[in-house]
Amino acid sequence: MAKASIQAVAKEAGVSVSTVSRTFAKPNLVLPKTRDRVLAAARKLDFQVSRSAAALKSGQSFRIALLHADTIAVWFNANVFRGLNSVFGPAGYDISVYGLSNARERHDFFTELPVRRNVDAVIVCSFDIDPDEVSRLKDVNVPLIGINTPSTIGLDGAVCIDDKLGMHTAFEHLISLGHRNIAYVYGAPDDTSQLRFSAENRLQGLIDAAAAHPDVTLEQIRCSGHEDTTGAALAQLTTMSPTPTAVCFQTDEMAIPVLYRLPQYGLRVPRDLSVIGFDDIPFSVKMGLTTLRQRPNDLGAIAARKALAAMEEPLSEPRFETVAPQLMLRDTTAIAA
Repeated sequence: MAKASIQAVAKEAGVSVSTVSRTFAKPNLVLPKTRDRVLAAARKLDFQVSRSAAALKSGQSFRIALLHADTIAVWFNANVFRGLNSVFGPAGYDISVYGLSNARERHDFFTELPVRRNVDAVIVCSFDIDPDEVSRLKDVNVPLIGINTPSTIGLDGAVCIDDKLGMHTAFEHLISLGHRNIAYVYGAPDDTSQLRFSAENRLQGLIDAAAAHPDVTLEQIRCSGHEDTTGAALAQLTTMSPTPTAVCFQTDEMAIPVLYRLPQYGLRVPRDLSVIGFDDIPFSVKMGLTTLRQRPNDLGAIAARKALAAMEEPLSEPRFETVAPQLMLRDTTAIAA
């Protein structure tokens, strides 16, 4: 069966051939209703735009670079990717994923990219950038957009969850329940990576909140990436003096294993210990975990739209957006005994 032509798509959608071409090459210049009609016609006719021809004509690669640490399979990164693809896919862009584990790999990427010129925009997820390393991107008109970056310096745009506000909200909730001895469990990045991560701002949010309550004790439990995080957290929580009546965790993934094992130490949640996580991963609902919800899928979609806008017309001013996390009250927090 012969592939549908661009003329056939134009006829099906009731638009001109140039409008179909613009829909795939520069979707921001097409009205949303018209764009949707063209894309529906393309799907119906199984039309595939010639990526190589479009790239030669426009000078674009139709490829986006997503930089992340850890692995793309973790909950946050996977949902960021889904959000990005929900916008970039219909606009005709592929996403190339680059896992960077340390500052050296980050430096190499930004040193080589202006030479290769094989992407139209770069998305940085959760870690910091070096403004000096990315300055050459301006010369080749490659926008740099951040998602949950600890700093926005050097970026053309960013969308970030307000980590400090989230932990401030969690802290004030525990204070309202009468808790005065509170612990915070967090993971320390590998010292060799030399990367800063947005989640590190959560500790500062708690410290700032605690400063307004001199009658409250805030203890920090720092877990190295080289150790058993769950075991280390439990060992300190169960031997700490005074014993905390509430504990906040940097992530739900750190909180849930501890929550599961606390009964082995004779601690009942929330009667003996209130627990709050951060992220609201799907398993948190099943565990009844009180947590702070962020929506990485939405963050990815917002970042993708910022990137498309920046590719279409260089931004005179960076476009930054902050999203407040939502406190999800469930079964693991209660009035202090």
